[in-house]
Amino acid sequence: MTPLAQIPAWQALQAQCEALGASSLRELMRADPMRFEHFSAQFDGADAHILLDYSKQRVDERTMTLLDELMQARALRPAVSSLFGGAPLNTTEGRAVMHMALRGEAEDLYQADGTPVMPDVLQVRERMLAFADRVRAGQWTGATGASITDVVNIGIGGSDLGPQMMVQALEPYCSGPRVHFVSNVDGAHLKGVLKQLDPARTLFVIASKTFTTQETMANARSARQWLIGHLGETATRQHFVAVSTNGREVASFGIDPANMFGFWDWVGGRYSVWSSIGLPVALALGSAHFRALLAGARAMDLHFRDAPFKHNLPVLMAAIGLWNINFLGLDALAIAPYAQNLSRFAAHLQQLDMESNGKRVQIDGQTVSYATGPLVFGEPGTNAQHAYFQWLHQGPKVVPVDFILAAHTESGLEDQHRLLAANCFAQSEALLRGKTAEEVRTDLIGGGMAPSEAERLTPHRSFPGNRPSSTLLVRRLDPATLGALLALYEHKVFVQGLVWGINSFDQWGVELGKQLATPIAAGLQPGAAPGLHDSSTLGLMQHWQRLREQ
Repeated sequence: MTPLAQIPAWQALQAQCEALGASSLRELMRADPMRFEHFSAQFDGADAHILLDYSKQRVDERTMTLLDELMQARALRPAVSSLFGGAPLNTTEGRAVMHMALRGEAEDLYQADGTPVMPDVLQVRERMLAFADRVRAGQWTGATGASITDVVNIGIGGSDLGPQMMVQALEPYCSGPRVHFVSNVDGAHLKGVLKQLDPARTLFVIASKTFTTQETMANARSARQWLIGHLGETATRQHFVAVSTNGREVASFGIDPANMFGFWDWVGGRYSVWSSIGLPVALALGSAHFRALLAGARAMDLHFRDAPFKHNLPVLMAAIGLWNINFLGLDALAIAPYAQNLSRFAAHLQQLDMESNGKRVQIDGQTVSYATGPLVFGEPGTNAQHAYFQWLHQGPKVVPVDFILAAHTESGLEDQHRLLAANCFAQSEALLRGKTAEEVRTDLIGGGMAPSEAERLTPHRSFPGNRPSSTLLVRRLDPATLGALLALYEHKVFVQGLVWGINSFDQWGVELGKQLATPIAAGLQPGAAPGLHDSSTLGLMQHWQRLREQ
């Protein structure tokens, strides 16, 4: 693999960064009255519309041309073909990466390692959706014959964040049972959910590929004991279903394997919401809306596969991220959805991006000499404006922002939605413009303040500006649009990982802490020897035990 620093396009981008460094966003805007038209792109497919405006990024035409050349030097087009062709791109685990097949149709002919996968995908999908519709129609009943009014999804990571985000994002389209999510092994999480529920009308979905995930299975066992305490041992089979690939463990738990919905090892957890992991989404939305969600994502897949790079939204977003991280040194990304229902969207993207590209070793085993995945964080606007936006506007660290806004609202409160949109546009403009000391001074004195006091306050009220952002403007936050939006970010992450030369589809960094937790948990049992640990960990374990004994 050619080192990035030796690629001519990379070297040219370094020179371009120096040449463009003195230019501000204000100057770039003044120099090109058509900048919005020149630095925006649109996607339309499956009734979803997304406008990407990146005119407030610190780029010009030459920057984008060089980024395009970098993509070509890293063989992006052949890599996309390999991705869609089912090649084992997850090199450390020897697996294909085929989450696109989960939203595919029969004519897509997806394969994993040469084996067609669509027949199995479609069979499991139809079985899952049929089950969801049975529950929604009251045809699946609990041990007492009562219909299901509440569903509790017990999972963690990709088995929790994706489904939870979708159910919350699409709340206006939810017409089925109420869906709750439990992920934290802190018993307060499960207890807080269970106290709201009628056991006779509750269905549990246990989501774990191996059915051995520590946190998930601890919560599942406690939920089963709660149910048995109310309805008896035999109720488990009518109140628990599994999303897993381990039929033996599922049966041992007491779940009928006929009520197990499987998926495949070519699906990473953070990419799995389109599979049976999305069962709670289907239970909330119904099969028609779930199919629309898949259709939106599939349309984005085809756009990513086929559109020229200069009009390809995932490629453009990836390129801008590379420019910000590797050339401007802006190694964080704030996600600011101006939609309350997207309150868990940033958390899901945090896992998607940071678990995928938070790597320091290339595919060939060499340590990288450059930054990789960004720190991702965010909260919905306008709440975010009264929290971390102070840091964005006046802090010493510059952080790019992705704004997300819908033109239509499902709330029916049009005046509030208009104010929401105004705040979104104003914040991106404020990050761009800032406010110079001279502008502040003029305003303060013009408002009647004494010149000496104005001079004192001017540094505190000045904004440097020149802070980049992109805006994703959609028609409305419906199932197809959410599907397209999430697939857009998935493909962006893939492109960036390809350029950095890392494997975006393993997550070994998750494993070490989980492995160490097992012997530590054994050492925390009453009367057990703590085991061999460093002095800090040993001291913490012993002090915890003393506090427990008091």
